[in-house]
Amino acid sequence: MKKYFISLVTALMLFGFFLTPAFSHCEIPCGIYDDNTRMTLILEHTKTIEKSMNKIKELENGKNANQLVRWVTNKEKHADLLQEIVTQYFMTQRIKLDAADYDKKIAALHKLLIFSMKCKQTTDLANVEKLKGAAEEFRKLYFNH
Repeated sequence: MKKYFISLVTALMLFGFFLTPAFSHCEIPCGIYDDNTRMTLILEHTKTIEKSMNKIKELENGKNANQLVRWVTNKEKHADLLQEIVTQYFMTQRIKLDAADYDKKIAALHKLLIFSMKCKQTTDLANVEKLKGAAEEFRKLYFNH
């Protein structure tokens, strides 16, 4: 019985290992990229961060602590998702070392990371504006317009 149980647990663990879902775009040069969608997602996350900050400010009076926590969590989640797109998609896979304006593109992406981090740390809407500016700067450099 004990051997059967150990075998079953081992089999389930191995089965689960092979079924682990991939949460980000692959890094096995599949060639399936949608840069416009990623840019749209960055802008969507930025809008969500901004809305979250506004809701947090509305709820700071302490009357609804549960909603306040939910909006803080939401703000941080979307900042994390934005950072994931910047690092895992653009920096890791799309910006080549020999790309034109490499340094400018990397600098713009770094600004996105910094301002999304600042958005996580505060509810200062000036950070959202800087985040939007960095996104626009990167968009112009990356898409050459």
